[in-house]
Amino acid sequence: MRINRSVLAGTAVVALAFGGTAALAGPASAAPNTTPQKVCGSAYRTVNSAPIGSLGTVYLTYDSSNGKNCVTTIRTNPGAKQDMGTWIYVPDTDAYGEDYGAYTSYAGPAYVPGKGHCVDWGGHIDNVFVTVSGSNCASLKEHRVTTVR
Repeated sequence: MRINRSVLAGTAVVALAFGGTAALAGPASAAPNTTPQKVCGSAYRTVNSAPIGSLGTVYLTYDSSNGKNCVTTIRTNPGAKQDMGTWIYVPDTDAYGEDYGAYTSYAGPAYVPGKGHCVDWGGHIDNVFVTVSGSNCASLKEHRVTTVR
């Protein structure tokens, strides 16, 4: 009898574990069909990001082998074309890159050389805009602003 209880208890634990996982997983939702690395290049590593409300995220990436930064704005739920944009600026060198248009999934890439420099960057989807200034400046604190227009 003791063996049966152990087997039953073990089966119950396994069933609860799988059932709990399934219950927590919930229904699958639409996910972006791309990543910052697919947009900017596989050598680019994400160094910062900022949500654009619930619409998506703007990503700042960096490739240490060439010293370039790249930004891209990626929608949470790709679909019909929407007004989108992404931009990056290096105040020390006056380097600027941008990409704006009506896109189904992402805006960008926009590249600038930026090794050893602070960067300002941002993006928008529809009427939600995010600006990050003074970013990736070692101990300096960046400033983030999200606006709805």
